[in-house]
Amino acid sequence: MDDRAYKIENEERLATTNEHIPGFLIGSILAVGSLAFLGILTETVMTVLFPALMQEFHVDTATVQWVTTIYILVVGAIMPISSYLKRRFTSKSLFVFALATAVAGPIIMYFSTAFWMVLGARVVQGVGAGIATPLMMNIILEQSPKSKVGRLMGIGSLVITVAPAIGPTVGGALTEVMTWRQVLLLTIPILLIISLPLGLKSIRQMVAPVHAEFNLAGFVSIFVALIGLVLGVNQIGSGISHMVAGTNATTALIIGVVALLVGIASLVFFCWSSSRSFSPLLRLGWLRDPISLLHVLPYLLMPMLGIGFGYVITNLAQLGMGQSALISGLLVLPGALVGAFFAPVGGMLYDRFGARLPILVPMFVSVVGLLLMIAFATTMSPFMLAAFYFIFGVGYSLSISNIMTDGIAGIPPQFIPDGTAVFQTSLQVGGAFGMTVFSTIITVAQAGNGAEGTAAYAHATMFGGSCVFLTMLVIELIAIGCLIAAFHLRARRDGETSMDRGIQ
Repeated sequence: MDDRAYKIENEERLATTNEHIPGFLIGSILAVGSLAFLGILTETVMTVLFPALMQEFHVDTATVQWVTTIYILVVGAIMPISSYLKRRFTSKSLFVFALATAVAGPIIMYFSTAFWMVLGARVVQGVGAGIATPLMMNIILEQSPKSKVGRLMGIGSLVITVAPAIGPTVGGALTEVMTWRQVLLLTIPILLIISLPLGLKSIRQMVAPVHAEFNLAGFVSIFVALIGLVLGVNQIGSGISHMVAGTNATTALIIGVVALLVGIASLVFFCWSSSRSFSPLLRLGWLRDPISLLHVLPYLLMPMLGIGFGYVITNLAQLGMGQSALISGLLVLPGALVGAFFAPVGGMLYDRFGARLPILVPMFVSVVGLLLMIAFATTMSPFMLAAFYFIFGVGYSLSISNIMTDGIAGIPPQFIPDGTAVFQTSLQVGGAFGMTVFSTIITVAQAGNGAEGTAAYAHATMFGGSCVFLTMLVIELIAIGCLIAAFHLRARRDGETSMDRGIQ
């Protein structure tokens, strides 16, 4: 974009900065956002409740992990159909249904007498969370004044990032004074007394629903794809860990490879069928634009880091530095909380200056945090770990919501719900991949280095951490490269458009 075109665009942006945010929109964001927040919060709180669940239902660690895994899979499966739900039903009806499942889940879990009932309750909760987050983003994108989209998307990102940051700390504190069943019921009064009345009063319908056929084949294929991809990466990582430890890895590797192939084949089928279906579950034609695709890829890669850090830091602190679970959780909290509250600031910068600088500069700041972690990986103190993560967290939060905002800005309005669904699904899948990849790296480093609590084991854990940080750096540099390419393509396209107008 030349200087004259940039000046005109900047003047137009400044001319709209006084646009008013309607009160009903604020209420809608608060109502749906609180529902999404509590859904994500319970996802991370549950990890603290694992020991109590294992003891009461007599299940092992591998089995109890399904409490989180099945929740992530359901959320990941619901998000791709959020575009269909948005077209077919009113926003208010979707909100009420999502809230009903968010209330029913904890109630079912409270009265659970068997582990399978707990898993069933998590499926119900996952449905609500899978609807709520895309609904919040769609409301923001559809109803926000153009000059305020960035900051409101930043607020939406704050909802998504604060919940997992405080989840382990909140869960740990509550379990000191309450049973795991009582902890889960705490969300119900908030939903019924605050979220429900506010949503019923505030949520508006801007576009009338249309009759759309539910593509069952598309839903099954995307659900199988997500299960296959997540299970495949998980089992391959488990197989590698067994190989390094000298135990039998054949079964895990076979399951992993088969699941991965099935997942890839199902994803290819879903994309193929969507392009040929009269009523596709998710319209993907907009991804043919390389600029859009070059935004989706970073939004898949960056959550690997943002979500994966919660696992990495707590494990390094406990197994590598000998800190307690409480201290380990507190190390994550400052960087995650302060970083999350920078998300609206990043949105304001996006509204003021456009996309390039508000995205790339913070990403390079987060690179500095990773470089410091790599440089001091084997000699870090808990304070240094928290400080370096703080640097990363600020840069990450300033940029992450703007990647999605800018990516969707180039999509035709009728495809915005589809874009939201793709971006939100990418976030979920990226987070799941990150947890698996990083845990595998640390487990491989620990293998053959003595028992937990020994000096050799602690050193191996810290070495594994340095390998994770290096992997994170490579992932973020790839994401930055994608975005630089996207901005270059857009500038060239805008320049060509300006030339065409000049000729005419």
